Amino acid sequence: MKNYQTLLFDVDDTLLDFGAAERSALQLLFKDQNLLLTPEIEAHYQHINQGLWRAFEEGKIGRDEVINTRFSILFKEYDQEVDGVLLEQSYRSYLEEGHQLMNGALELITKLHKHYDLYIVTNGVSKTQYRRLRDSELYPLFKGIYVSEDTGFQKPMKEYFDYVFAQIPNFSVEKGLLIGDSLNADIKGGQLAGLDTCWFNPGMKPNHTEFVPTYQIQKLEELYQIVRINSAIL
Repeated sequence: MKNYQTLLFDVDDTLLDFGAAERSALQLLFKDQNLLLTPEIEAHYQHINQGLWRAFEEGKIGRDEVINTRFSILFKEYDQEVDGVLLEQSYRSYLEEGHQLMNGALELITKLHKHYDLYIVTNGVSKTQYRRLRDSELYPLFKGIYVSEDTGFQKPMKEYFDYVFAQIPNFSVEKGLLIGDSLNADIKGGQLAGLDTCWFNPGMKPNHTEFVPTYQIQKLEELYQIVRINSAIL
């Protein structure tokens, strides 16, 4: 078993339950607009939002275009003109309050941080991610947090990981492991950067990409079996 020293964790749907935070934020946003968030509208929003974030990860559009157009695109398809920037600001304020933890996340990180160098690698909006990490009590357990907005690059770009690696003292790619839920952002990005990767896949989704993770886990606690040097230390 490999002797890892540096563990790089994604945030959303890896350590924090982004789905729960997003659902609550959308419900509050639609309530502000005196509209009912139906399952159909929510599914349509997800389709638009995920498509925009994929384009961002592929370097086709900027982060501001993702967050400032998704609601105007959504409402326009229902024949309503809205100010996408203003709706994004309201949505963001609600989303920042969502810091629900994935099952076992706090316990996992609390144990691992005593024996490994832990870092956050996440796409998204810096202010939102920092607020959610602080409120979840995860923040002080990490030696560094790298949000794409602050780096000028994003996962899966190799430039993003080059930036991160340059900030970590005495970093060794051979002793690094990236843990995340996204095949495109995390597994692809990790492999492009030369890292071993661990795909957190609680729903056991099939992998239809060319990127094969070094490991795959369904529960966070399975990570103990991968990273531990000696079971006694945990």
